[in-house]
Amino acid sequence: MKRVAVYPASLDPIHYGHIDVATRALHIFDEVIVTIYSTPKKKNMLFDLEERVELAQKCFEAYDNIQVTSFSGLAVDYVQSVGAVAIIRGLRVFGDFEFEFRMGMANKKLAPNIETVAILASERYMHISSSTVREIAELGGDVTAFVPDHVVKALKARFA
Repeated sequence: MKRVAVYPASLDPIHYGHIDVATRALHIFDEVIVTIYSTPKKKNMLFDLEERVELAQKCFEAYDNIQVTSFSGLAVDYVQSVGAVAIIRGLRVFGDFEFEFRMGMANKKLAPNIETVAILASERYMHISSSTVREIAELGGDVTAFVPDHVVKALKARFA
């Protein structure tokens, strides 16, 4: 039986920290589904859902065992619908722990059969966040150390 995990995230935009967590999850699971939140219109996103999916798909095109999808609603409902056994979460800084702990406990109440697995960000990526990448790009800064080339191009186009 294949052990599948789901890595839900907004990926606005995807960065090397996200890629690192997803690929390292393959050390534990046979397959990882990176799934992107279909966020409400009121939430101020830089890229729409289709753009975020396309950017993420390009990041993982060399991996047969990572697929990129999107979802709306509760993550645990999506996880159960694809037959996955776990939710992957990335932890960068101490502040992430409290938020992820509360979310993990809520998810355990909603779906006792689904585990939450936290993967600590690699040291070289723990300072990266999507909001930091967006801000640097918006102000004309160089984000090549934070995101792949195709994401750099998308950011430049967005802020041109």
